[in-house]
Amino acid sequence: MPAILIAGCSLMTTPADDPVLLQLEELDRRLQAVERVMENQSLVQLAQQVDMLERRTDALQGVAETLSHEATGTAERQRLLYSDLDTRIQELEANLQAVHESASVLDGGSLSQGELPIPGGSDRDNYRVALELLREERYDQSAASFQQFLIAFPKSQLASNAQYWLAESYYASNQFEKALADFAEVIEKYPSSSKVPDALLKMGYCNYSLKRWNDARVALSRVQAEYPTTTAARLADQYLKRMQSEGV
Repeated sequence: MPAILIAGCSLMTTPADDPVLLQLEELDRRLQAVERVMENQSLVQLAQQVDMLERRTDALQGVAETLSHEATGTAERQRLLYSDLDTRIQELEANLQAVHESASVLDGGSLSQGELPIPGGSDRDNYRVALELLREERYDQSAASFQQFLIAFPKSQLASNAQYWLAESYYASNQFEKALADFAEVIEKYPSSSKVPDALLKMGYCNYSLKRWNDARVALSRVQAEYPTTTAARLADQYLKRMQSEGV
Protein backbone atom coordinates (compact mmCIF):
# COMPACT_ATOMS: atom_id res chain seq x y z
CA MET A 1 0.00 0.00 0.00
CA PRO A 2 2.81 2.61 0.84
CA ALA A 3 4.47 1.87 -2.48
CA ILE A 4 1.23 2.65 -4.29
CA LEU A 5 0.96 6.01 -2.43
CA ILE A 6 4.55 6.96 -3.28
CA ALA A 7 4.01 6.07 -6.90
CA GLY A 8 0.80 8.09 -6.92
CA CYS A 9 2.58 11.15 -5.47
CA SER A 10 5.37 10.90 -8.01
CA LEU A 11 2.82 10.79 -10.80
CA MET A 12 1.22 13.99 -9.46
CA THR A 13 4.54 15.94 -9.77
CA THR A 14 5.15 16.94 -13.36
CA PRO A 15 8.59 17.96 -14.67
CA ALA A 16 7.33 21.52 -14.96
CA ASP A 17 6.66 21.57 -11.18
CA ASP A 18 10.01 20.08 -10.17
CA PRO A 19 12.06 22.93 -8.59
CA VAL A 20 15.35 21.25 -9.50
CA LEU A 21 14.34 21.05 -13.15
CA LEU A 22 13.15 24.65 -13.04
CA GLN A 23 16.51 25.80 -11.68
CA LEU A 24 18.38 23.80 -14.29
CA GLU A 25 16.27 25.35 -17.03
CA GLU A 26 16.94 28.83 -15.64
CA LEU A 27 20.69 28.16 -15.52
CA ASP A 28 20.56 26.87 -19.08
CA ARG A 29 18.80 30.04 -20.25
CA ARG A 30 21.37 32.23 -18.51
CA LEU A 31 24.24 30.23 -20.00
CA GLN A 32 22.76 30.63 -23.46
CA ALA A 33 22.46 34.38 -22.90
CA VAL A 34 26.12 34.61 -21.87
CA GLU A 35 27.16 32.57 -24.90
CA ARG A 36 25.22 34.91 -27.18
CA VAL A 37 27.01 37.91 -25.65
CA MET A 38 30.37 36.23 -26.12
CA GLU A 39 29.53 35.52 -29.75
CA ASN A 40 28.64 39.16 -30.43
CA GLN A 41 31.47 40.87 -28.56
CA SER A 42 35.21 40.31 -28.50
CA LEU A 43 37.25 40.13 -25.30
CA VAL A 44 38.79 43.50 -26.16
CA GLN A 45 35.34 45.12 -26.30
CA LEU A 46 34.40 43.55 -22.97
CA ALA A 47 37.60 44.83 -21.38
CA GLN A 48 36.85 48.31 -22.68
CA GLN A 49 33.36 48.15 -21.19
CA VAL A 50 34.74 47.05 -17.80
CA ASP A 51 37.24 49.91 -17.89
CA MET A 52 34.45 52.39 -18.71
CA LEU A 53 32.31 51.10 -15.84
CA GLU A 54 35.22 51.43 -13.42
CA ARG A 55 35.80 55.01 -14.52
CA ARG A 56 32.08 55.81 -14.22
CA THR A 57 32.06 54.46 -10.65
CA ASP A 58 35.09 56.58 -9.78
CA ALA A 59 33.43 59.65 -11.29
CA LEU A 60 30.20 59.20 -9.35
CA GLN A 61 32.18 58.89 -6.13
CA GLY A 62 34.59 61.67 -7.07
CA VAL A 63 33.85 65.31 -6.57
CA ALA A 64 31.43 66.22 -3.68
CA GLU A 65 30.52 69.33 -1.75
CA THR A 66 32.94 70.66 0.84
CA LEU A 67 31.31 71.07 4.25
CA SER A 68 32.65 73.21 7.04
CA HIS A 69 32.29 72.04 10.62
CA GLU A 70 33.15 73.78 13.85
CA ALA A 71 32.55 72.18 17.26
CA THR A 72 33.29 73.25 20.86
CA GLY A 73 35.56 76.07 19.75
CA THR A 74 37.81 73.81 17.60
CA ALA A 75 37.50 74.31 13.84
CA GLU A 76 37.42 71.04 11.96
CA ARG A 77 36.91 71.03 8.21
CA GLN A 78 35.80 68.08 6.22
CA ARG A 79 36.17 68.47 2.50
CA LEU A 80 33.92 66.52 0.22
CA LEU A 81 33.80 67.91 -3.29
CA TYR A 82 30.28 68.36 -4.60
CA SER A 83 29.80 66.06 -7.59
CA ASP A 84 28.98 67.42 -10.96
CA LEU A 85 27.43 64.27 -12.41
CA ASP A 86 26.32 65.57 -15.78
CA THR A 87 29.72 66.94 -16.71
CA ARG A 88 31.58 63.94 -15.33
CA ILE A 89 29.45 61.47 -17.29
CA GLN A 90 30.00 63.48 -20.47
CA GLU A 91 33.72 63.34 -19.80
CA LEU A 92 33.63 59.56 -19.41
CA GLU A 93 31.95 59.28 -22.79
CA ALA A 94 34.63 61.40 -24.43
CA ASN A 95 37.85 60.09 -25.97
CA LEU A 96 39.85 58.23 -23.27
CA GLN A 97 43.07 59.16 -25.03
CA ALA A 98 43.30 62.28 -22.88
CA VAL A 99 43.85 60.12 -19.81
CA HIS A 100 46.98 58.60 -21.31
CA GLU A 101 48.23 61.98 -22.50
CA SER A 102 47.78 63.46 -19.04
CA ALA A 103 49.75 60.75 -17.20
CA SER A 104 53.12 62.45 -17.67
CA VAL A 105 51.70 65.78 -16.51
CA LEU A 106 50.20 64.32 -13.33
CA ASP A 107 53.55 62.71 -12.44
CA GLY A 108 55.52 65.87 -13.14
CA GLY A 109 56.12 69.11 -11.29
CA SER A 110 54.08 72.29 -11.08
CA LEU A 111 52.92 74.07 -14.21
CA SER A 112 54.76 77.12 -15.49
CA GLN A 113 52.86 80.33 -16.09
CA GLY A 114 51.21 80.22 -19.51
CA GLU A 115 51.68 76.47 -19.88
CA LEU A 116 48.67 74.26 -20.48
CA PRO A 117 48.41 70.83 -18.78
CA ILE A 118 48.28 69.20 -22.22
CA PRO A 119 49.99 71.53 -24.71
CA GLY A 120 47.96 71.51 -27.91
CA GLY A 121 45.22 69.40 -26.32
CA SER A 122 41.52 70.16 -26.59
CA ASP A 123 39.55 72.12 -24.01
CA ARG A 124 38.03 68.88 -22.71
CA ASP A 125 41.45 67.23 -22.38
CA ASN A 126 42.88 70.13 -20.38
CA TYR A 127 39.73 70.46 -18.27
CA ARG A 128 39.91 66.80 -17.31
CA VAL A 129 43.55 67.08 -16.22
CA ALA A 130 42.85 70.17 -14.09
CA LEU A 131 39.90 68.41 -12.46
CA GLU A 132 42.04 65.38 -11.74
CA LEU A 133 44.61 67.60 -10.01
CA LEU A 134 41.82 68.98 -7.82
CA ARG A 135 40.56 65.49 -7.01
CA GLU A 136 44.09 64.56 -5.92
CA GLU A 137 44.13 67.64 -3.62
CA ARG A 138 46.96 69.27 -5.56
CA TYR A 139 45.27 72.62 -5.15
CA ASP A 140 47.98 75.02 -6.35
CA GLN A 141 48.49 73.08 -9.58
CA SER A 142 44.74 72.71 -10.01
CA ALA A 143 44.18 76.45 -9.66
CA ALA A 144 46.98 77.20 -12.13
CA SER A 145 45.53 74.69 -14.60
CA PHE A 146 42.02 76.15 -14.44
CA GLN A 147 43.40 79.68 -14.79
CA GLN A 148 45.28 78.71 -17.94
CA PHE A 149 42.21 76.87 -19.23
CA LEU A 150 40.12 80.04 -18.94
CA ILE A 151 42.81 82.02 -20.77
CA ALA A 152 43.17 79.47 -23.57
CA PHE A 153 39.49 78.49 -23.94
CA PRO A 154 37.33 81.47 -22.87
CA LYS A 155 34.47 80.41 -25.17
CA SER A 156 34.45 76.75 -24.18
CA GLN A 157 31.21 75.20 -23.00
CA LEU A 158 33.20 74.09 -19.96
CA ALA A 159 34.30 77.64 -19.06
CA SER A 160 31.66 78.16 -16.36
CA ASN A 161 32.56 74.83 -14.76
CA ALA A 162 36.26 75.69 -14.93
CA GLN A 163 35.56 79.00 -13.19
CA TYR A 164 33.65 77.17 -10.46
CA TRP A 165 36.40 74.59 -9.87
CA LEU A 166 39.03 77.34 -9.85
CA ALA A 167 37.15 78.87 -6.93
CA GLU A 168 36.83 75.41 -5.37
CA SER A 169 40.63 74.99 -5.54
CA TYR A 170 41.01 78.11 -3.40
CA TYR A 171 38.18 77.15 -1.07
CA ALA A 172 39.60 73.67 -0.44
CA SER A 173 42.97 75.22 0.51
CA ASN A 174 41.31 77.70 2.93
CA GLN A 175 41.94 80.75 0.71
CA PHE A 176 38.44 82.02 1.37
CA GLU A 177 38.85 85.58 0.06
CA LYS A 178 40.10 84.32 -3.31
CA ALA A 179 37.44 81.64 -3.41
CA LEU A 180 34.72 84.17 -2.65
CA ALA A 181 35.77 86.41 -5.54
CA ASP A 182 35.91 83.52 -8.01
CA PHE A 183 32.58 82.04 -6.93
CA ALA A 184 31.07 85.50 -7.48
CA GLU A 185 32.64 85.45 -10.96
CA VAL A 186 30.62 82.33 -11.80
CA ILE A 187 27.39 84.17 -11.03
CA GLU A 188 28.36 87.39 -12.79
CA LYS A 189 29.88 85.94 -15.98
CA TYR A 190 27.77 82.79 -16.37
CA PRO A 191 24.31 83.59 -14.93
CA SER A 192 22.64 80.75 -16.86
CA SER A 193 25.16 78.12 -15.76
CA SER A 194 24.02 75.10 -13.77
CA LYS A 195 26.87 75.90 -11.36
CA VAL A 196 25.28 79.14 -10.12
CA PRO A 197 23.36 77.51 -7.21
CA ASP A 198 26.53 75.74 -6.10
CA ALA A 199 28.56 78.96 -6.37
CA LEU A 200 26.01 80.81 -4.23
CA LEU A 201 26.12 78.01 -1.67
CA LYS A 202 29.90 78.17 -1.50
CA MET A 203 29.78 81.95 -1.13
CA GLY A 204 27.71 81.32 1.97
CA TYR A 205 30.30 78.80 3.19
CA CYS A 206 33.17 81.24 2.55
CA ASN A 207 31.45 84.05 4.44
CA TYR A 208 30.72 81.66 7.29
CA SER A 209 34.40 80.67 7.50
CA LEU A 210 35.30 84.38 7.47
CA LYS A 211 32.76 84.94 10.28
CA ARG A 212 30.68 87.26 8.13
CA TRP A 213 27.45 85.87 9.47
CA ASN A 214 25.02 88.26 7.76
CA ASP A 215 26.65 87.83 4.33
CA ALA A 216 26.57 84.07 4.83
CA ARG A 217 22.84 84.15 5.63
CA VAL A 218 22.11 86.35 2.61
CA ALA A 219 23.89 83.97 0.21
CA LEU A 220 22.36 80.82 1.69
CA SER A 221 18.86 82.33 1.78
CA ARG A 222 19.22 83.35 -1.86
CA VAL A 223 19.97 79.73 -2.80
CA GLN A 224 16.75 78.66 -1.09
CA ALA A 225 14.67 81.41 -2.68
CA GLU A 226 15.97 81.23 -6.26
CA TYR A 227 16.81 77.52 -6.61
CA PRO A 228 14.44 75.75 -4.18
CA THR A 229 14.47 72.33 -5.91
CA THR A 230 18.24 71.90 -6.03
CA THR A 231 20.54 69.93 -3.76
CA ALA A 232 22.31 73.21 -3.06
CA ALA A 233 19.07 74.58 -1.56
CA ARG A 234 18.80 71.56 0.74
CA LEU A 235 22.40 72.02 1.90
CA ALA A 236 21.80 75.74 2.40
CA ASP A 237 18.81 74.96 4.61
CA GLN A 238 20.92 72.62 6.74
CA TYR A 239 23.63 75.24 7.09
CA LEU A 240 21.18 77.96 8.06
CA LYS A 241 19.73 75.71 10.75
CA ARG A 242 23.21 75.00 12.06
CA MET A 243 23.98 78.71 12.20
CA GLN A 244 20.78 79.26 14.11
CA SER A 245 21.67 76.55 16.61
CA GLU A 246 25.12 78.10 17.01
CA GLY A 247 23.59 81.52 17.64
CA VAL A 248 25.50 83.28 14.89
